[in-house]
Amino acid sequence: MYASLKSIASYIPPTCISNTDFEKVLETSDEWITKRTGIKTRYFAQSHQQTSDLAYEAGKLAMERANVKPQDIDAVIVATLSPDYLTMPNTACITAFKLGIENKPAFDISAACSGFIYLLCLAKSFIESGTFRQILIIGAEKLSSVLDFSDRSTCVLFGDGAGACVIGSTEDKNAAILDVHLGANGRYQDFLCTPRTHTSFGQEIEIARSCVQMKGNEIFKLAVKTLVADVDEILKANALQPQDVSFFIPHQANLRIINAVGENLNFSKEQIIISVQKYGNTSAASIPMAMNDLYMQKQLKYGDLMLLDAFGGGLTWGSALVYFGGK
Repeated sequence: MYASLKSIASYIPPTCISNTDFEKVLETSDEWITKRTGIKTRYFAQSHQQTSDLAYEAGKLAMERANVKPQDIDAVIVATLSPDYLTMPNTACITAFKLGIENKPAFDISAACSGFIYLLCLAKSFIESGTFRQILIIGAEKLSSVLDFSDRSTCVLFGDGAGACVIGSTEDKNAAILDVHLGANGRYQDFLCTPRTHTSFGQEIEIARSCVQMKGNEIFKLAVKTLVADVDEILKANALQPQDVSFFIPHQANLRIINAVGENLNFSKEQIIISVQKYGNTSAASIPMAMNDLYMQKQLKYGDLMLLDAFGGGLTWGSALVYFGGK
């Protein structure tokens, strides 16, 4: 019995922000943003929308597409770096309740932009061990809630959104999550982070907003090197060549990173899926959102082999070989 990705869905919030919108509030330009990142637009949630609301919309559609009801889901796991609450309750609990899933395990993981790959690893383990039968996994982010909109080096890069999958079981190996590789190294924790203010007894409490901080040049160099090595490793471990993969779906952080990794690994332009120009970097949601675009364009078919690859704060990284098991 193998774990299988049974459905894919995403949710894009309503407010589209173009590069020219940023020109009105920052010393930047559409040309500068496009040249450095490839991003043209991104979407921001409305003020009343929380991360769990975005996760709910994507999760609901993923369940509909997999033809499962709330009572059929055994666990809900959410990957996010922008939760509804600072520490508790977790966003998965809130999302599950909104979906009508009660009295079932629900928890978050924090692996930043690598979150969706970590979700796949967890779901694969739970399904193949027999612990759960069907799991709803969701990468969801309201990154606009943790951005400093005076910092042009970060705020133009990110967007909001959610992507969800139902992971079930199959006896068909050609519809399975074939392999997942994960890694992390806290040595580089300050390359991409959201600092927080700590309080202690007797001190006056200072309310400070934690915003994304990033060392862009260092991240770029390390990301390309790590992603290329990680993809090379998972392909060799499974005796596969780049041409054996139907689609290469990398984390949508920066077009220059995607192109550099793709060229190093000899993927064709037709194999590489790119959506960063539309949505920006949506962290844990970016890979399932890109996958959903492929599905909506009727290009993703049962049995297609996808190679997923991500790199994010932690630093964390991961890759996965996944056959599409949806109808």
